[in-house]
Amino acid sequence: MALNIDDIVRLLEQRGAQQYGLEAVSQREHALQCAHLAETAGEPDELVIACLLHDLGHLIAAEKAGTMDTDMSQDDLHQYTVLPFLRGVLPDAVLEPIRLHVDAKRYLCQAEGGYYASLSTASVHSLAQQGGAYTAVESRAFLLQPFAADAVRLRRYDDKAKDPARVVPPLDHYLPRLEQLMLQTA
Repeated sequence: MALNIDDIVRLLEQRGAQQYGLEAVSQREHALQCAHLAETAGEPDELVIACLLHDLGHLIAAEKAGTMDTDMSQDDLHQYTVLPFLRGVLPDAVLEPIRLHVDAKRYLCQAEGGYYASLSTASVHSLAQQGGAYTAVESRAFLLQPFAADAVRLRRYDDKAKDPARVVPPLDHYLPRLEQLMLQTA
């Protein structure tokens, strides 16, 4: 079943109010910070919305499990969980960076010295669950995929979107962009 705007708002407002794993922000705050970072960097609407929705799979998994808390103790494959709910509703320029954002972390750990050391404790923990850093061969294969560069940019915003003091626009600020992208895809 595809999600509509009301479903997305409900997930982010209700389930997103919970703490984002071991981070100092809620799931919703993390999503809004990530989108805001992309927006202020001048990213296209597709990537801003991908940043907003990149962890929606965590919220869907929690809803399916019938709990308010997202279980971050194991990999829930959130980057894939959300795709059936957004496919046909949003363009690939939104979906593919979401699908690849975990792989982008694995790539950056292999490709950039110091990247691993910059990760939060929670990101280090999830990296281990997600398969660890890529090998050089896996990194080259990752880069050949369409939207890999967008996924890397999303990943960088994701890594910075964990500041409990950051003030960002509310969810309503992003809804016209989301609606426009949905209308273009319909």
